[in-house]
Amino acid sequence: MDERVRLTAWVRGRVQGVGFRWWVRSRALELGLTGSASNLVDGRVEVIAEGPRKACEELLDLLRGGSTPGRVTGVAERWAEPRDGLQGFIER
Repeated sequence: MDERVRLTAWVRGRVQGVGFRWWVRSRALELGLTGSASNLVDGRVEVIAEGPRKACEELLDLLRGGSTPGRVTGVAERWAEPRDGLQGFIER
């Protein structure tokens, strides 16, 4: 069984107002992840995803992959133990 993890990723670039959070939500749900995608006041988007490590790694690869809405110029990540209790995947 794949280890469950929590991924927090901060995505910078032109990622607000371009459908980026909706795109992240769609990819995360396809991968069976729970969590959220939120606009930050500094223009970044914070992505929190919980689920199997492999699925979280796939989401991270997609965030960096170049086929996102807008233009991603960088992604910082942090891995942690899952907190659980998340249901679905929401945009904030």
